[in-house]
Amino acid sequence: MRKRWIRELPLHAMILPSFILAIIFSYIPMVGIVIAFQKFTRIRGNGLMGFFNSKWVGFDNFTYIFMLPDTVQAIKNTVIIASLKICTGLIVPIIIALLLNEIRIALIKRGIQTLIYLPHFLSWIILGGILIDILSPETGIVNQLLGYLGVEPIFFLGSNHWFRPVLIISDIWKEFGFSTIVYLAAITSVSPILYEAALIDGATRWQQTRHITLPSIFPIIILMLTLSLGNVLNAGFDQIFTLYNATVYETGDVLDTLVYRTGVVNAQYSVATAIGLFKSVVSLLLISISYWLAYRLSNYRIF
Repeated sequence: MRKRWIRELPLHAMILPSFILAIIFSYIPMVGIVIAFQKFTRIRGNGLMGFFNSKWVGFDNFTYIFMLPDTVQAIKNTVIIASLKICTGLIVPIIIALLLNEIRIALIKRGIQTLIYLPHFLSWIILGGILIDILSPETGIVNQLLGYLGVEPIFFLGSNHWFRPVLIISDIWKEFGFSTIVYLAAITSVSPILYEAALIDGATRWQQTRHITLPSIFPIIILMLTLSLGNVLNAGFDQIFTLYNATVYETGDVLDTLVYRTGVVNAQYSVATAIGLFKSVVSLLLISISYWLAYRLSNYRIF
């Protein structure tokens, strides 16, 4: 046991920096959760931080947030946007991976993989600026093309009707390449013997896909779905904050943006912390349920 520990010591040393960062930025700040149960004030008269001396109010902040119409609307928007992202983020990469698997010229196949994978590495600040330019009602290329077709310019980022579709489509554009490579790797691990046997039996390409490829990668599909279920209350703050404005709060305001406006803009720290804690607790429950479902459906275990 001692020899094994010494042999693996370099591996533990590699993990140590990440472990320290997780402690500093993820676990120590959790002490601040107590603010959700206080009427938090930053500085008291005696000069001490309000974190230690603020008045304890119990669950009053949670009662207050559920009385706000903005909270109910934000929860609704969060669930709708996140659910659509999860569904499209599962279906589109699988379809693209199946199509890429049919390409036999390796150079073309790798080139397409690279092109669809690149947006994953770009931040939403960059992509948001690109989208704002592309969808501009005056100079955007999309509205210029619509103008050639006789369609009036559409303010995509200022319309409650169009804002959600823009979010979903742009999220697919950015992220589907990463998931595609995961599914493609799973497909390449399927035994060629199965396809040869199916070919001898006269199975078409679609029948091979339906009865061999999809069942073989089903555990990976369940895994990816499980990992995404925990994000049902995480609709993507970076993307929405970059693209939204006051005119689309009705359909685009989510819990994360509500926390930002409540805590950072309006300085209601206790209320913002209560909203964030509510979201975290519900997300934890969803993650627990999703892993239980993954175990029941595909015998997937995390240990």
